[in-house]
Amino acid sequence: MSADQFELNCSVRADSGKGASRRLRRLDNAIPAILYGGNKDPMALTIAHDDILHATENEAFFSHIITLNIGKDKEKAVVKALQRHPAKRLIMHADFLRVDEKQAITMKVPLHFINEDKCVGVKLGSGSIRKTLNELEISCLPNNLPQFIEVDMLEVEVGQTLHISDIALPEGVTSVALSHGEDSDLSIAQVQAPRGGGDGDSLDATDEGEDDTAADD
Repeated sequence: MSADQFELNCSVRADSGKGASRRLRRLDNAIPAILYGGNKDPMALTIAHDDILHATENEAFFSHIITLNIGKDKEKAVVKALQRHPAKRLIMHADFLRVDEKQAITMKVPLHFINEDKCVGVKLGSGSIRKTLNELEISCLPNNLPQFIEVDMLEVEVGQTLHISDIALPEGVTSVALSHGEDSDLSIAQVQAPRGGGDGDSLDATDEGEDDTAADD
């Protein structure tokens, strides 16, 4: 998927404050947004609500470079934060971070688990998969930003735990957690023994550092 598939038409916003933001949402069906970062000043923007709501329905929107069309100018950015209405299907505010193709960015990207139904620990050991992470914080240049990272469960056995260091990251992509040292090698998923199974009782002893409640889940 190309980064240019995600484009949002924006306009520069002159009014500020809660009152102006409420009027924007109520009268114009638009939301306030902010674009910041890089060597430029922050820019207050207005975006049509339905445009950004539709874009957020695609998971890839959150892990792709987005083109913001601001009048005749184009800015490359990533989503850093979205404020949603607590009860309604509404977006209230958006934060975008400018990106420079020569500077690394830090983003959270989703984990996609594959071969769950063919997993050795599930098919042969009657175990069950317990996921402990659903996204991973990474650092990379904008052009190397992956849409998602695959976690292959095919050969994971009962009682085995996958950690961040066990998955293959795309070229040019590093784990933020692993950059902090081995103690930050978090678990991603494990195959738990079936209830009453002996492997579950020894899970803690064979996988030092894992949640001591995992085998009883």
